[in-house]
Amino acid sequence: MINNNKAMLEQYNVSKLASEEKLKTLAQNKNDKLLKEQTDSFEALLLKFMLDTAMKMDNPLYPKAPGDEIYASMYKDTLSKELSGNFGYSEMLFNFLKEQEKQKP
Repeated sequence: MINNNKAMLEQYNVSKLASEEKLKTLAQNKNDKLLKEQTDSFEALLLKFMLDTAMKMDNPLYPKAPGDEIYASMYKDTLSKELSGNFGYSEMLFNFLKEQEKQKP
């Protein structure tokens, strides 16, 4: 009976350790996903600044329509979000931050 209790306790400890490892893995995956979202957002912000500079359309021959600046800004926002993740800035920043996290004591 004592051996049976020891075996049950050992099995409980093993299953507890396994579940703790699964929880750590899930937490790490969640953190990685959140970090990837943040780096993609940062890349979108950089692209937005580049698009703002590249797409300055101040042409005196064509009058501006009401709300033109709002629509142009919305277009640039959407375009930068769609393009983010494809230029490599996000991936480079993600990898850099992951390496920095590994080097923490």
